Amino acid sequence: MTSMVDALSHVAALRPKSGARTGLRPDGVSHAREELVSLLGGREERNDRGNHFQVRRRFAGPAPEPLTPRAWNLVFPGVAPLPCDPAGWLFLDTETTGLSGGTGTCAFLVGVGWWEGDGFTVEQYFMRDYGEEPSLLEALAERLDAHRVLVTYNGKSFDWPLLETRFRMARFGAVPQPSVHLDLLYPARRLWRWSLESVALAEVERHVLGFDRGGDIPSASIPGRYFDFIRGGAAAPIAEVFRHNQMDLRGLAVLALRLDRILGDPEHSGCAGGELLGIARMLQKSGEGARARRLFRKSLEEGLPPGGRLCAERELALMAKRERDFTVSNRLWERLLSGSPEGLEAYEQLAMYHEHRARHPEKALDLVREALGRLQDRFRSGAMTEDRYRRWHARLCRRRERLERKCLP
Repeated sequence: MTSMVDALSHVAALRPKSGARTGLRPDGVSHAREELVSLLGGREERNDRGNHFQVRRRFAGPAPEPLTPRAWNLVFPGVAPLPCDPAGWLFLDTETTGLSGGTGTCAFLVGVGWWEGDGFTVEQYFMRDYGEEPSLLEALAERLDAHRVLVTYNGKSFDWPLLETRFRMARFGAVPQPSVHLDLLYPARRLWRWSLESVALAEVERHVLGFDRGGDIPSASIPGRYFDFIRGGAAAPIAEVFRHNQMDLRGLAVLALRLDRILGDPEHSGCAGGELLGIARMLQKSGEGARARRLFRKSLEEGLPPGGRLCAERELALMAKRERDFTVSNRLWERLLSGSPEGLEAYEQLAMYHEHRARHPEKALDLVREALGRLQDRFRSGAMTEDRYRRWHARLCRRRERLERKCLP
């Protein structure tokens, strides 16, 4: 259904605006196309598959030194060899005719960026009408061939699958494939989920990287701006889309450097509590238990929101239990007792300890009964779904029934 809606929107977009001039000169060239060149300074490019419009800009700033293997091993464990030479990275971001994907959605503007020499270069490929898509894709394929590592933000779920579809539909023999694809959305979620309501790139830029886009356009307006342009509308609104795309690419490059700095030496990088918690979980998954424990503790010292505090204390309790340090684990479980999922797990863990290790089933039974009461209260308050309630209720009732049999005189 989505593909049909997208396809119909494309057909509608090709109709001239009602009552509007077509914007064509006698030789068939759109005034808006001329205006676009004037606003952006780009030019028409030709290749074996046709023509498209292309803009290149260079932004000052030295290319970074080789990046820290330790940092990127945390972000993308298992990637070998680690892509730590920034000269081989190609940042990519697309602007599309729809935000839901589907075979009817096109990437009408594809921006790429790379570090070289004393600056960051941004190159943008734009199709002024649907017939220019094959030429745009050809230019992109050539640029991809020159860089081994592709870097995106939500690109694994959206941008790259969309481009793969467009390559296939344009009958490219072999779809270009990067050797390594680094999607920075995933580490951003791990690091800032506790401190930001949204990890959209613009929000990460504002609250983490420390710069504001000012009068940037809303992403939701971008498809409509393109449809207006190809119906003969003015070029200024689409020129703002180019600037939006440039900001995305530059923000993505700065984010990569920020990730390298804080993950390379998190204990001395001035990270906030939420960042430390995210890094601790990465370390834990990579098998660096001792470092993870230090950062879990440090995250609590730096301050965490309630959900983050529950997460850090739970992980520390589980680590202490695995090391058979029941004094520490029980103290942490007792702090967690509540009707939350972490709190219910704490009741269960303490009940297990008192039943199997302390040989005190009566104490374990009291804990399970208390947990059932907390569970009922949480469900009645609307803070827990019925499905989750039923699972927890069955789980605790089975334990209660077994303990009641153990406690019979």
